[in-house]
Amino acid sequence: MSKLEQFLRSRFAAALAAVLVGFAVSAVVLAAAGFNPIASFAALFNGAFGKPKYIANVIIKATPILLTGVSVSFAFKTGLFNIGAEGQYILGTVLATIVGVKLNLPMPLQVPIVLLSGILGGAALGAFVGWLKAHFGIHEVITSIMCNWISFYLCNYVVMSDTFHKPNSTSALPVSPSSYTMILGNWKKSEAGTEFLAGIPWLREILLKTDLNYGFIIGILVAILISFVLTRTKLGYELRAVGFNRDAARFSGISVEKNIVLSMLIAGGICGLAGALTITGISPHTITLLAAMESYGFNGMSVAFIAACSPIGCIPSSILFASLIYGGMTVQQVMGAPSDIINIMIGTIVFFTALPGITPLLANMVARRRKERENIRVSKDGTPLPEKEV
Repeated sequence: MSKLEQFLRSRFAAALAAVLVGFAVSAVVLAAAGFNPIASFAALFNGAFGKPKYIANVIIKATPILLTGVSVSFAFKTGLFNIGAEGQYILGTVLATIVGVKLNLPMPLQVPIVLLSGILGGAALGAFVGWLKAHFGIHEVITSIMCNWISFYLCNYVVMSDTFHKPNSTSALPVSPSSYTMILGNWKKSEAGTEFLAGIPWLREILLKTDLNYGFIIGILVAILISFVLTRTKLGYELRAVGFNRDAARFSGISVEKNIVLSMLIAGGICGLAGALTITGISPHTITLLAAMESYGFNGMSVAFIAACSPIGCIPSSILFASLIYGGMTVQQVMGAPSDIINIMIGTIVFFTALPGITPLLANMVARRRKERENIRVSKDGTPLPEKEV
C-alpha cells in the first residue's frame, strides 16, 4: 500500500477533506452573494489569529466545547448518544454558581469545591439518564433532551430567586473572587503585575484584555485522561464492550446496567466541569436569564463528530470550531457578509465528516489505478484477486 493510500484511509484525511469541502462550499455561497471569498477568508483568519488577544479569545471559546465534545465522544465510544450535554453543562453552571456564591473560602479550597459542585451536578443528571436507560429501557436521546429543558428552566428559576438574584439585572449574584480561575488572577491588575507586564506587550494584551484562564489546560488533561481510560484500563474495556455488544458483555460477566449508568455519569460530569469552568474563568462569573439554549453542548456534538469521536481529536477540532465562530464575527464586520455563512461552513464540515467512506473510496481508486498499471486485476475495494481468477 502506497503512502498516499495510507493517508487517504486515515481519520485525519477524512477530517481534512470535510474542512476543505466546507471552505469550498462557503466560497461558492460567498461568491454567489457578491462577496470576495479570498478577502472573506482572510478576514476570518485575521479575526481569529491576527492578534494575541484574538488567539486568547479563541482558546477561551474553545474550552467549553472541548469538554462537551470529549463528553459526547466518550459516551459514543461506549455505545451511548449524549445529546443531553447541553443540559448537563447548564446544570454545572447553576450548581457552581450556587456554591460559589454561598462559600467564600481561601482559593486553594474554594476553587476545587466549586468545580466539584459543577461536576457533581452534570454527573447526577447524566447518571439519571443512564439509570432510566439501564433499568427501564428508555432511550437516552429522549430523556436527555427532556433533561436539557429541565436544566434550562431550573437555571432561570435560580437566577430570579430571591436568594441569588442580583438586583436590577437579569443575572444571579457573581461567585466570590476566591472562585476565579483566570491566569494570574487579581495579581495581574496590581501595581507589581502591571509593572511586570508593561515590558511584555503581547502578554499584557492577553492577560489584561481577555479572561484567559486555566480551563483549556484542564480540558486537554481531561481529553488525555479519557482517552487513556478508554484504551488502557479495565474500566474502559468494559465500557466499550457494553457499547459494542451488550449480550456478549453480559455473557462474559460484565454488568451492563452498571456500566451504562457509569458511562453517562462520567459523560455528564465532564459537561458539568465545562459549566463550572465557565463560571470560574469568564466574566461576569455567574449565570444569567436564558432566552434560548447556549449551544455549548450542541456545539460539542459537532466538535466530537469532526474529531471522529476521538477524545484527543477534540482538542484541534475545538480550536477549529471556536476560530470559525469567533473569526466569523470579523467577516460580518469587515466584509458585511452575514454570519450565516459561517454556520453553512460548519454544517457542511459536520455533514461531510459524517461520510467517512469518501476518502477510503478515493484510496480504493488510487489502488485500482496502481494495480492496473502493474497489470494486476483487482476487486472493487482495491485488493488484488487470487491468481486463478486473473
